[in-house]
Amino acid sequence: MAFGLGSGGVILLIVLLIASSFRILREYERGVVFTLGRFWKVKGPGLILIIPGVQQMVRVDLRTVVMDVPPQDVITHDNVSVKVNAVVYFRVVDPERAIIQVVNFHEATSQLAQTTLRAVLGKHELDELLSERERLNLDIQKVLDAQTDSWGIKVSNVEIKHVDLNETMVRAIARQAEAERERRAKVIHAEGELQASVKLLEAAQMLARQPQAMQLRYMQTLTQIAGDKSSTIVFPMPIDLLSSLGITLPKQGDGQH
Repeated sequence: MAFGLGSGGVILLIVLLIASSFRILREYERGVVFTLGRFWKVKGPGLILIIPGVQQMVRVDLRTVVMDVPPQDVITHDNVSVKVNAVVYFRVVDPERAIIQVVNFHEATSQLAQTTLRAVLGKHELDELLSERERLNLDIQKVLDAQTDSWGIKVSNVEIKHVDLNETMVRAIARQAEAERERRAKVIHAEGELQASVKLLEAAQMLARQPQAMQLRYMQTLTQIAGDKSSTIVFPMPIDLLSSLGITLPKQGDGQH
């Protein structure tokens, strides 16, 4: 009876060992297998066999990880203090190096992203940080990708999410924008005056060629003024116009009135 119980226990143990030796890895997973502590191979996906007690397996997810970089205090090249946060997209391309070369590649990538964000943005001025985010994203991504390559990590993209300025700097930027708009308005007004003066000169030259044209212009101006409700109109009458109408003005010293 004892032998029977012992045989049953052995059989049960063998069944449990066989059942525990099978692993199922999904399509996006790989298994880094160690034999007696030494790296053996990367296996998966699908059904794999592990020798219990002799081999150990570490699962590695190959999908892209979206990691949020917490807000970092950054001092720009022009000595402006800002808070910047970002998002880093990365994935494991070499499971062997991701497990062997670094203790925790998620934490290591997060810490590296924070320091790289401060280092890269600190080399640029505030205006570049606000207006050239695409170029700065690419610079950060290149630096991160170069440093994580030895860990088997591929950083595919970096996006700066938000740049937080203090209230004093926001007011200063608003004043700068207002001054810029005023400058543009003055320049546009000056350009308009210049164009108008050029057109007036061309019109004067055109009217000077034909005196009758000047007389017609005077008549048109009188017609426009006559539409006003003012009771008295003072309008300079050119001598050439009076001469064309047969009116002669007395010369000084003639005594005519």
